[in-house]
Amino acid sequence: MAKSYVPHMHTAEHILNGTMVAMFGCDRCYSAHINTKKSKCDYTFDRPITDEEAETLQSTVNTQLRRNLEVTEEIMPLEQAKKQYNLSRLPSDDITTIRIVHVGDYDSCPCIGEHVQNTSEIGEFTINSYDFENGRLRIRFKCKSAD
Repeated sequence: MAKSYVPHMHTAEHILNGTMVAMFGCDRCYSAHINTKKSKCDYTFDRPITDEEAETLQSTVNTQLRRNLEVTEEIMPLEQAKKQYNLSRLPSDDITTIRIVHVGDYDSCPCIGEHVQNTSEIGEFTINSYDFENGRLRIRFKCKSAD
């Protein structure tokens, strides 16, 4: 069965990942489960985040979403992408090009998923909960429809 994408939630994941990297200097999530109503991302982390940090994270993601960032893609030679992006999650070594998804000037990464055309389509981002256990920070979130 092919993986099912929820474009608005998947694009919000990009903004969340970009914000986590910018705020905490951590890697992008290593595991994500994206659904229409709620989603989660897991990060390798060394401590729990505080309530204040979670509020700042949520606020920063919403600030970026309200910028109405255009979502674009670019096909890049693999050798060039290796110099700019972490490609450790690639499923195969037999490719010569890779798709890079750009969310405005805020986030860029290799991705095969479906996305909205503009962050104005996403709506409000809300962190439902978060927890930390054995080096794993899990953030659960949802997005209220922009309709």
